[in-house]
Amino acid sequence: MNYCYCTDQTDHGSNPYATNIEQIATQNHNFRTAIWTGCYLQMTLMCISPCEDIGLEIHPNTDQLIRVEQGKAMIKMGRCECQLDFQQTLCNGDAVFIPAGTWHNIINIGRNPLKLSSIYAPPNHPKGTIHCTKADAQEYEE
Repeated sequence: MNYCYCTDQTDHGSNPYATNIEQIATQNHNFRTAIWTGCYLQMTLMCISPCEDIGLEIHPNTDQLIRVEQGKAMIKMGRCECQLDFQQTLCNGDAVFIPAGTWHNIINIGRNPLKLSSIYAPPNHPKGTIHCTKADAQEYEE
């Protein structure tokens, strides 16, 4: 597993914190970086390479908001893993709300890295999580 130690990517939760999300999201080069983890809410930043995806997943007890900060994406969602009947293209500034218990995947359909911000309620990852690559994230979840 690759470990990233970046002094400018600190999880600031659960302290008060103000920042420009679009700016820090576009500067993020990690697959996933937790920037704020509180008791009831978490924000992560993601960077998805062209033609890559987050990976089909479900959070049984966590609602999620994902916002495209830079790039172009396709969101696929559904109540069943094999029937993702909600599909929509997302561009800069677009957001998608994902209810708990919904299968979902986000695919980068653009030519450049896709930069996302993601809010989980309640938190979904340990405080301070940094996964440099998708493989790191998958290894952690196994």
